[in-house]
Amino acid sequence: MNDKITYEERKELPDSVFGLPERREYPMPDAAHVRAAESYFRYCPEDLRPKLARAILARAKQFGVNVHSPEILQYASEQ
Repeated sequence: MNDKITYEERKELPDSVFGLPERREYPMPDAAHVRAAESYFRYCPEDLRPKLARAILARAKQFGVNVHSPEILQYASEQ
């Protein structure tokens, strides 16, 4: 499992696989990248955390990844 993608591969990804599509940040094209997004969540700007948390949970569900971060679960429940 590889959670590294090249610049060229990243350019080819659709906006829909990014946790923050308008910024094209936190790519999650597969389970490994969902886990990476979970581990990098702490670097997300505070105002974007609820949106990213919901995106991580949605992609995690799609790939069968269990999200264990209480912080992500808390932010996902915020509106």
